[in-house]
Amino acid sequence: MNEIIFFGLNQKPKLIQNKPDRIKKPIQFKFENEKQIKQIKQISSGNLGTIFLFKNGKAIEYLNEEDSNQNHEKIQIEENIQKVTVGYQNEAILTKEGNVFAKGNDINSKNPKEFINISSLIEDTNDRIIEDIVSGANSIYLLTSNQNAYGIGSNHNGQLGFDCETLKETEKPILMMKNVSKIFSGNCSFHVFLLNSNQELFVCGDNEYGQLGLGESTKEETNIQKLIQIQNIPKGEIIDIQCGYSHSIMLIEDENENRKLYSCGNYELNGLGKNENTYEFTEIKSSLFENDGYIIEISIGFSHSLILTEKGKMVVFGYNFYGELGTGDTEYQLNPIQIKLPELRFNEEISNYHILCGDGKSFLYYSPPPFSNLEEDLIKLFRRKEFCNISFKTENGDIISAHKLILQTIIGQDDQIENLKEIISTKSTKESNQIFEMIYSNRIINPKLYEEIEIEFNLFGLIEEKMKELFDFENEKDFIIERKEKQYKFPKLILIMRSELYREMFLSVTKDKSNKVTDYSKLSEESFQILEYWIYSNQIKDDIQITQEIINEIEIGIDYFQLNQTYPNLLDLLINKFNNQNQNSN
Repeated sequence: MNEIIFFGLNQKPKLIQNKPDRIKKPIQFKFENEKQIKQIKQISSGNLGTIFLFKNGKAIEYLNEEDSNQNHEKIQIEENIQKVTVGYQNEAILTKEGNVFAKGNDINSKNPKEFINISSLIEDTNDRIIEDIVSGANSIYLLTSNQNAYGIGSNHNGQLGFDCETLKETEKPILMMKNVSKIFSGNCSFHVFLLNSNQELFVCGDNEYGQLGLGESTKEETNIQKLIQIQNIPKGEIIDIQCGYSHSIMLIEDENENRKLYSCGNYELNGLGKNENTYEFTEIKSSLFENDGYIIEISIGFSHSLILTEKGKMVVFGYNFYGELGTGDTEYQLNPIQIKLPELRFNEEISNYHILCGDGKSFLYYSPPPFSNLEEDLIKLFRRKEFCNISFKTENGDIISAHKLILQTIIGQDDQIENLKEIISTKSTKESNQIFEMIYSNRIINPKLYEEIEIEFNLFGLIEEKMKELFDFENEKDFIIERKEKQYKFPKLILIMRSELYREMFLSVTKDKSNKVTDYSKLSEESFQILEYWIYSNQIKDDIQITQEIINEIEIGIDYFQLNQTYPNLLDLLINKFNNQNQNSN
């Protein structure tokens, strides 16, 4: 079921037929063939068009009418799409395998309408698996699995971090910075922010309006052509930064878990949420999200802004010529105001709604979180190298790192790992990466290779069943959780895969959140053992007797471990088991 709210510019492309060119109040958006469309995963919109990405990995692209006589067409480049991003002059697609296909004048000048694989153009072949993509106005930024940031496209304002006199643009990705955790830019912006693992923020690009947040001392510098660290960041964890044409907005969470907004740039273009210019990040004041409106998400376009709060409030400010603020008129709004939304079908799950500012357009859409499963978790883990402790050399001479514990669990002990090394030594780097992804996920990516390794290593079987072998494999458990006077040992890798809490604790590039672990003594031994087995296997033991007290404790435990996105839902399974036990006893 889709839930999409739309308002703003309804032309180039015409997203909703039989409606005016300016839709000034939020209305329901529906696809022509609603029954054929799966759940929305993401929307991205810019000058070139709007892309709707669905949960099944397919997408529909509504092209700018000047580029196509058709109202819309399906993207044919890939069907296993993970993320899409649209800038002013570019579009990019990230596949589940970590490849990036892009098009645009500054990406492929010979044929700007053709998608090309830009991730394959990265010189370092070990750095070609991409975890995230972000569009600027005329450039695209890539974050690799090795946490390196690359840029491709226009550098006319120094937005790739290089001297724009000698490097105006590039049609292959160039390394901008290493040890990067997040990249922030915008579909109309000519500047970019890079956050490193120490919560240090760097910026480069267009600074004509002070949108880089560097302060008064740099306001005469139109372009910053080298990444510069921002020294005056507001205290707290950076949750998000959104970039417009002439301004930037930062969302910060302080030590008390309060979220605050800060902006910098030019107010005359109406994007700051205040009526004065500021050359460094200063707080946006409004009772709409200061008193009872914990901010879930922010989004900004060319010069308008949307804020979504946990109370279901939509707070807006900025440019409004096309009705993109949803206020019912086209009056600009310097200060934040709340607008009225149509009745939503999923009000009780407002955290699953997302907002997006396009080119004169605004969207609110419902996208429930993806269900976590071991196969997907293992693939993500393979691409993160923090705990890799074994290396393999390919036929090309490239080195691929992996996790010995996972390999031991899935394919066997050291003798089998030695067999794998021999196989990898005869394969290309691409084939080797495919082999590892198939071993980790038991998913057929390359049928010929899969047949070869399945016979060699007897891969047939559920990953969950193989993970359960670790349950009693005491020697590989390297992290201790205490409950009252009893200790429970887990492999860190298992906790990383299954618990958002411990993933952040072990892999976080921002801060250690271990202080959020509540006292596990509130859980009985029976409840903790249920959670322990679930973390390994995603299953419940058959011989477990469920009580209402256990269900109540498991609900607490799910929150402790942050297991909310596992599928199937543990709490639902326990409740069903409890009801069945009661029926059988009666």
